[in-house]
This record gives sequence, structure tokens and C-alpha cells, in this order.
Amino acid sequence: MTYVWSTFKLGNLQLPHRLAMAPMTRSRAKPDGTPGDLAPEYYAQRATMGLLITEGTQPSEDGQGYLATPGIYNDNHVAGWRKVADAVHETGGRLFIQLMHVGRRSHPENTPHHRQPVAPSAIASGENMFTVKGMLPVPEPRELTTAEVRQTIADFANAAKRAIEAGADGVEVHGANGYLVHQFLAPNANKRTDEFGGSLENRARFAIEVVQAIVGAVGAEKTAIRLSPGLPTGGIAEGNENDDLYRYLAAEFHKIGVAYLHILHIGNEALLADIREAFGGVLIVNRPGRPREQVGADVAAGVADMEALGAMALANPDLVTRLKEGAPLNEPRPALFYAGGGAEGYIDYPALYPA
Repeated sequence: MTYVWSTFKLGNLQLPHRLAMAPMTRSRAKPDGTPGDLAPEYYAQRATMGLLITEGTQPSEDGQGYLATPGIYNDNHVAGWRKVADAVHETGGRLFIQLMHVGRRSHPENTPHHRQPVAPSAIASGENMFTVKGMLPVPEPRELTTAEVRQTIADFANAAKRAIEAGADGVEVHGANGYLVHQFLAPNANKRTDEFGGSLENRARFAIEVVQAIVGAVGAEKTAIRLSPGLPTGGIAEGNENDDLYRYLAAEFHKIGVAYLHILHIGNEALLADIREAFGGVLIVNRPGRPREQVGADVAAGVADMEALGAMALANPDLVTRLKEGAPLNEPRPALFYAGGGAEGYIDYPALYPA
């Protein structure tokens, strides 16, 4: 049995234990997409989590969906993320920047160019989104041309290079939660007739080529991806229909040799076991709402090499200490998760032992 507090080597990175901070959107970036002034402190506070996976960060203007999310595609973004990376490294943590292109889960009111969202196919997600004008229906997206799909792949690779330039230890492609990569995977969101649609292999092609492009740009040891098999969000309806696609992806990512595969897991244990076997590399499992008493259970059972924790780490900057000592945990304040730039609910969660 493997102990969750045992040290762990992730590629070239030595980690103090087998927990990681899951990516969580905080909506506190500056209007131009530069990380907010409090971001270095927020991430540095949580550096004892070892591996910190950042909030979703758009690789291009088209990639933005929500208000006040950060980017990583221009010089200002790089300078802002460098402050974050330096702060995390100075306090002993490691940082992977998550690259998130939201695809159709966007609204023109929330993007720099105010254009129609883009997606694999012209199929709306059917949801509403918060904008500067309040809650509005997400519009039908425009289908990407094949040339634009290839440009989007290049945008991911460019963003990865900019992330490493900013001092990040690696990048995680957001292939989950109903965003662009997930939209390409899902049959009900991808009705394309070119090489990026139709068969299982074609629907998987975008995810694979994004990862390959990033590996070519920054190296496999700095490249990872997150998937959410069967997760019904953002209009995605996979059920178990895509199980074989995820088994195929796991085997392909094994061939590529990515740093880790991160699974947002909602309960299909047989599929998770198949993914673990097919991938063979470092597997991180995130179970939404994982109770405290189950922290470490997946590592101990050999189901995962690492476990990612979200809201628990958000609300407890010293979560590792609290878990090790059996101390009480701060309760998250959901009303302040996306509070538009303030310190409240961001960097004001108390530590067990104030400095």
C-alpha cells in the first residue's frame, strides 16, 4: 500500500507528497487577462500542496469564455504569470498552468473582440452565462474551419511556450468539463465531416494533436492533460457512449509520454481502471466532493498515483498541515469563489498557525 504522504517524483520534479491542488477558476484577472495582483499571494499560500495546477487560462482571445479569467498568449500575461511562478517556487511549490479554451461555452460580452464563440460544430450548449449585462443565453457558436482548427492547435502550443517562458514547470491541457477539447470528443457536440469528426479516432484527433504540438514546443515532461469521462456539463451528453474513446486516448497519451493524465472522476470505476492500465504513466484522480476521510484512499488502493483536491485547498491554504494533524478545516465560501478581484474569499482564509 502506498502512503499519500510519501514523496513522489513527477518527471524531473521532486514532490513532497502525492496530493495536488486542482485547477479552479477564480475570476480575478485584470481586464487584459493578466493575472491579478493578488494571484502570486494566493498561489504561494498554497505551495505546500506541492503541485499546483492553476485556474483555466486561455491560449488565445477566442479561448476566453468567462469574465476576468487570465490568458497566457502575450507579454503582459507572461510578466504576470512570472510573478506567480516565482512566488510559488520561492515557497517550495511547483506550478502547472492549465490551458483552457472554452469553445462554445462563451459569450461575446466576455471576450476582448466580442465575436461569436467558436466550436467543433454550430451547436449551442443550451446554458446561460454571467456577463457584464447579467445572465444571458450562450449563443450558437460558429463552426471552426479545418484551417482554424489547426491554428487553434498552434495557439495551444504557443501558449505552452509562453507558460514555460513565464517560469511554469509545465502545462495541463483542459480536455474536460465541456470545454473545447471535450466538445471535439463528444458525439452530440461534434458533427464535423472532416478529419476531426465522425469516427472515434477522428473525434480524438484534436486532443491528441494539441498534446503532440505542446510536446513539440516544450517537451513531454512539461505536458499533461485533464479529462472528464462521461461528465454531463455544458451541454455534453456522453453517458458511457465514449468509454472506448477514453481508453483509446489513454493508450495514445501513453505513447506520447506525457507527464501525467488527470481524470475528473464521477464514478465509472471499471473505466478508470481501464484508463490506468492503458495509460501506464502518472495518473492523478480528482473526485469532486471527496470527503476528508477519503483523502489518500485512491493512492493507498493503487487506483491513482496522486489525488487532486479543489475546494478543500481553496479554503485551507495550509491544508497539508491540517490533514496531517487532524485539525479542523475552514469551510469554503462559494459566494466568493468568483468575486471579481477582491481579497475576500481569496487570500483571507486563515491558517492554522498564522505567520
